[in-house]
Amino acid sequence: MIPRYSRTEMSAIWAPENRFRIWFEIEAHALDAMAKDGTVPKAAAKALRTKGKFEIARIDAIERETKHDVIAFLTNLAEHVGPEARFIHQGMTSSDVLDTCLAVQLTQAADILIADVDRLMAALKRRAFEFKRTLCVGRSHGIHAEPTTFGLKLAGHYAQFARGRARLERARGEIATCKISGAVGTFANVSPAVEEYVAKKLGLAPEPVSTQIVSRDRHAVFFATLGVIASSIENLALEIRHLQRTEVREAEEYFAPGQKGSSAMPHKRNPVLSENVTGLARVVRSAVTPALEDVALWHERDISHSAVERVIAPDATIALDFALARTAELIEKLVVYPERMRANLDSLGGLVNSQRVLLALTQAGMSREAAYQVVQRNAMAAWHGKGGFADLLKADAEVSAHIKPAALAKHFDHAYHLKHVDTIFKRVFGKA
Repeated sequence: MIPRYSRTEMSAIWAPENRFRIWFEIEAHALDAMAKDGTVPKAAAKALRTKGKFEIARIDAIERETKHDVIAFLTNLAEHVGPEARFIHQGMTSSDVLDTCLAVQLTQAADILIADVDRLMAALKRRAFEFKRTLCVGRSHGIHAEPTTFGLKLAGHYAQFARGRARLERARGEIATCKISGAVGTFANVSPAVEEYVAKKLGLAPEPVSTQIVSRDRHAVFFATLGVIASSIENLALEIRHLQRTEVREAEEYFAPGQKGSSAMPHKRNPVLSENVTGLARVVRSAVTPALEDVALWHERDISHSAVERVIAPDATIALDFALARTAELIEKLVVYPERMRANLDSLGGLVNSQRVLLALTQAGMSREAAYQVVQRNAMAAWHGKGGFADLLKADAEVSAHIKPAALAKHFDHAYHLKHVDTIFKRVFGKA
């Protein structure tokens, strides 16, 4: 991922230094376990711990000749460890190191992403309570529907990210597996006890059954989960982009002093952050299909998944980390205009209460079909500017025959739509 959309902590997970450090720990823990069970001399394990080190430039130079990254790493280790290096990697295969390392990196990344989601959820919760009863119009198909509150809108997004967080925790558990089982996963030349030892040291679980690799259904679930979270980001960003449109202007991104919106038009205040995270969400989702296709590999392994993961693992996690942090800041600083929300809600003269009038007419004895026709007839007249909706209903003889004009007013009280807001908030946030 390019530096523009990279944050330091997440990027460091995918840096060569971290990768080779994890490789070293895998090899060292494995050698410790072998020394404990007498498979190798204890001096070999001690030598690796005391003398073992690596140089990234040297590994790269060796790999240019060997065309094999793990062999290059082991060769560089051996240059420092000396004769005892012959016991390093005993009975193991490259994927024991690579897949276990990837599991560590993905769990490290997941921990950062979970913290990112927590920050975003905290912002959404705070702002949801701030605007819990702030009336605004609900829209379906982009058209005015019925009143809701801005707090309810934000509560819905909070609930979506809460589900995403739970999925991410489960995906972290799925990916946190250790494989030290040898060439085709049979433990022919390395004991299962070694795998169990390394897994415990790295905070992973032993892979129950592996081939030469860990099955890629685990990775597919992980990247699919990132894709769903990215879609939730875009869902929230799209709402803000619509609300910031000039014709709506109910909320907008914070516009900092000195900020410029356009090189040509000084008046511009564009939803650039929302648009930015929308684009990054597409990048994250683009990793999902390749991850799914990686599940189908030849027999005990091939390496068609390898190049894919070297690209999508850093790019998807770095992009999502950046997008979550940016979205959290966006919500924390979001500028909201309750007066504009109320003006838009009232702009069509009460049309948003058409269902209440429809229900009142049916309860007064009119058939639903007839009630729908009379309400729609007056609603369309109001839509085309031929009068206020309430006034047109009062003047309609069919309506007056069932509901007296004076009794219509109670069906235009927006507070009616707020009576279950507390119930919804308790369902989303609990009693706190």
